[in-house]
Amino acid sequence: MKPLYSVGVALFAALSCTVHADDYNYSISGTLDNDSFVGEDTGYTNGVSLALYEYGGLNPNNPDEATPEETFWVTPLMWSMPRSNHGGAINAYSIGQSMFTPDDITVENPDPDDVPYSAALTFTNTYITVGGNQADAVHTTVGIVGPAALGEQSQKTVHKIMGADDPKGWDYQLHNEPVFQVGRGRVWRQWATNADDFDVLTTAYASAGTLRSSVNSSVMVRYGRDLENSYPSLLLMSTRTSNPIAVEKEWYVYAELKGEYVFNQIFTDGNTFRNSRSMSDYERDFVGLNLGASYSWGGGSITFAINHSDLMPHHSEQYQNRTQYGTLTLAFDI
Repeated sequence: MKPLYSVGVALFAALSCTVHADDYNYSISGTLDNDSFVGEDTGYTNGVSLALYEYGGLNPNNPDEATPEETFWVTPLMWSMPRSNHGGAINAYSIGQSMFTPDDITVENPDPDDVPYSAALTFTNTYITVGGNQADAVHTTVGIVGPAALGEQSQKTVHKIMGADDPKGWDYQLHNEPVFQVGRGRVWRQWATNADDFDVLTTAYASAGTLRSSVNSSVMVRYGRDLENSYPSLLLMSTRTSNPIAVEKEWYVYAELKGEYVFNQIFTDGNTFRNSRSMSDYERDFVGLNLGASYSWGGGSITFAINHSDLMPHHSEQYQNRTQYGTLTLAFDI
């Protein structure tokens, strides 16, 4: 984890200088995904993300608040964004490491038809604009998959500390390969009570790239307090930048039903341009259920959720178990 931490510190230091030069608000977050939260250690085994946010123009009581502009990372995608969103904007910069492992990590030569060992180290810029009861997002992700992503070192270190099984099959991980992904999404706040303690959100998101290409849509129901200000954060889930975040002393619990179709993903398909381990057959359609709770206080917030990404009855129980994981986000104003 030390290399990821060092890169994160350098990135945030550089970006903070830019943020201070403009009169934006800003915050940081850290997100940990781990299947051990639900008693598993296969499939999507671990993910960690560090993010820096600059945001402004979101407070209707402060019309002079500066609004962040998009960066060159997402400029080629801005043609798809609506011109009618004038409720402020959020720029999110995140670095993340994610790891996937087969069912049995104690064997040196894993089942060639199982999920191959792999890790990705990525940088993502997500730009969100807000307009009334609708928010829109574009994102660009670049990174590396393979030994350079340091998955073997990270997992072995964590397992040694926790006294867990030593993963022995990393010699068969995917080869080094640069990866990319671009995406476009929208969330609608379809309905809310007058007391703003209950609402219904719907989303649509599409992404394409060598890292992963998919389309998804979801319905989320939330119950809590003062929900209006936090609904755009739902768009950060698709890039694993963060979980939904409560803000300004909000709290809420949520349930999300999500459908998705995956066209390609390097973690199961294997390397794009070289021969490597890959899954010979896997399901590409998913219906998932996500349950979580978020609470904010002063300048901080915490979210914990259990994500079950595959509820399809015709999928194998083993495959369904590999798509379950718990996730924790801590966020702070700085």
